[in-house]
Amino acid sequence: MSEQSSVSQLLAARYSVRSFENTPIETALLTEIFTKAQQAPSNCNVQPWQVCVVSGDTLATLRDKFMTTLMSGAKPNPDFNWMPQYQGIHRERQFGSANALYSALGIAREDKQARQMAMANNWQFFGAPHAAFFTMDKYLDIMGAVDLGIYAQTLSLLLAEHGINNCMQGALGQFPDPVKEVLGLPAERGILFGMSFGYAKDDAPANKARTDRAPLDEATQFFD
Repeated sequence: MSEQSSVSQLLAARYSVRSFENTPIETALLTEIFTKAQQAPSNCNVQPWQVCVVSGDTLATLRDKFMTTLMSGAKPNPDFNWMPQYQGIHRERQFGSANALYSALGIAREDKQARQMAMANNWQFFGAPHAAFFTMDKYLDIMGAVDLGIYAQTLSLLLAEHGINNCMQGALGQFPDPVKEVLGLPAERGILFGMSFGYAKDDAPANKARTDRAPLDEATQFFD
């Protein structure tokens, strides 16, 4: 993607990448992008995000820790409330998203083992050379979560501006203990969600999956 692309073009072209080339991004470019992301707006300018960017040996260690956690049969114990279950149209969209991915991967609906293996790829960062964990002080609750969402979208667009792909992952907030252990995070910090990023593996079946968007009249009302 050209650095001259408009925000509209970046949004139109963006999709969630679930298979990455093992090509690290230069440190100078990462520093530039994350510096620019500091311009993201936040409520009362509190800037609650504390972002942990992991690469190299640290990323490899986390991959191993996550797999050990999954193989042990551990249940998710997120720092924040991930308990609400989608209902109605939201559940339909959730199923639609899953169907798009599994269809691209050629996984049948009844093949539960293959679906579980595909899900486990979340904690392998889809082979990406980098990941970011979006953390904040737990007491900030919903207000902090709003700000982290705004920050993450800002970061996503900045990455896209430089031709760098990503996948936002709620899954990276489901098992916070291995992350806190490896990164040495204090008890008062919580991991809300994460993002894997790098350069897309263009020929990967997972990257052929696309989701649709609701029409404007279902999402927005204009009042004069």
